[in-house]
Amino acid sequence: MIKLPEPVEDIVVNLLRLANTKLPADVGWALEAAAGWETGDIARTQLGAIMDNVKKAEHMGRPMCQDTGIPVFYVRGRFDSTIVAQISKGVERATREIPLRPNTVDPLSRENDGSNLGEGMPIIHYIPTDDDFTEITVLPKGAGSENMTRLAMLNPADGVEGVRRFIIDSVLDAGGRPCPPSIVGVGIGGTSDKCVEMAKEALLSPLDSENPDPVLAKMEEDVFVALNSSGLGPMGLGGSTTVLGVKIRKAFCHTASLPVAVNIGCWATRRASARISDEGVEYSQGVDF
Repeated sequence: MIKLPEPVEDIVVNLLRLANTKLPADVGWALEAAAGWETGDIARTQLGAIMDNVKKAEHMGRPMCQDTGIPVFYVRGRFDSTIVAQISKGVERATREIPLRPNTVDPLSRENDGSNLGEGMPIIHYIPTDDDFTEITVLPKGAGSENMTRLAMLNPADGVEGVRRFIIDSVLDAGGRPCPPSIVGVGIGGTSDKCVEMAKEALLSPLDSENPDPVLAKMEEDVFVALNSSGLGPMGLGGSTTVLGVKIRKAFCHTASLPVAVNIGCWATRRASARISDEGVEYSQGVDF
């Protein structure tokens, strides 16, 4: 285990503050580009309000959206089991100090203890490697976009066109509810649970990163063009910018299966990472894995 230069609890508080108050640069650039090519008054007004909100949030150090989401963590590298308790303490502190809206409730009683913790929380995905660092990434996920998650177990005969159609239909059926312009994460293959996991992980990919798989890269481009030609637009009020990007991941699956999952990120697709090594802690918002 790496000797950490500062407590994980403090790092998690810093990560959640960074993710919730500062939009990743690639998402900000995409919003500015969209404002430049939109011609309709309503679409340009909506994008202008979004960008004004982003600037004020960063300047004031306040969350850019009232729904600060549920923090989904990815821990990669070298670590031990003590990291769970430290991340939990960081979430509880961040909820008080930033502050974050307490969103986690019992699914049946709807009771909320105000800590953003509770049974099964926080959500942490572990990726052990032999790297000489510990990397913690957080993806705060709000309900407006998370509730639009879709999973289909397609017939293998549906093929590439069936996959493409499912992705497009899922985003258009969501309409303005996930606060577009959105980022579309897609998982193809694996089992049902792996497929949904990949769709969410895809949202961590910077918009300016290229998919190394040429087939997936072509599908990303085709879906991007189709969705932005739909006319849904910012906040579902019409325009040429329905999505800022489409990111797809895949895994091999059973010969009789073709799972496809869509997980949407709203315009405020927030993420932040901290890479911890013997040299110190390096924070960023563009880590892809």
